[in-house]
Amino acid sequence: MTETAPYDVTGRIEDVELRLYPVQLLATVAGTSDDGMFMALFRYIGGNNRGRTEIPMTAPVITGTTLPMTSPVISGSGTMSFVLPQQYTRTTVPEPLDPAVMIREIPSRTIAVLRFSGTAGEQAVRQRTEHLLSVLEKKGIGTTGAPFLMRYNSPWTPGFLRRNEVGVEILSG
Repeated sequence: MTETAPYDVTGRIEDVELRLYPVQLLATVAGTSDDGMFMALFRYIGGNNRGRTEIPMTAPVITGTTLPMTSPVISGSGTMSFVLPQQYTRTTVPEPLDPAVMIREIPSRTIAVLRFSGTAGEQAVRQRTEHLLSVLEKKGIGTTGAPFLMRYNSPWTPGFLRRNEVGVEILSG
């Protein structure tokens, strides 16, 4: 079974869930094609790293949205990230051999999340992101960074069974 990034639910506003995520390590690639970015990350966890260590796949896969926003905190348009298993720390995670793969430590943060099923096409993601931001704005909750997409299933999972989420980091206080 695929490990899922841990979080604690800290609240709910309408259909938006507020989650506290602990510190995470991300393997991130910037590029133009989802397939190319995915394959670079997949090769990294498959052993294209110092030590030739196979790293278990985790969920979600995080990609940036294409909405014009401020600079992203987790991932921006044209980036994809794999959340690395919790067993790794910044000092124990295998170093990538591909210079396009960057390892980043993301501090603990609170994310507002809207879950949806189906395929995560551009229009569906845009509509859900606009809804997420609207709910937060109505409640006076500030955000930081750009919204992002989290996908939990393989491309071979039928659309109606897929779990997707749009999220954005919110300001505490």
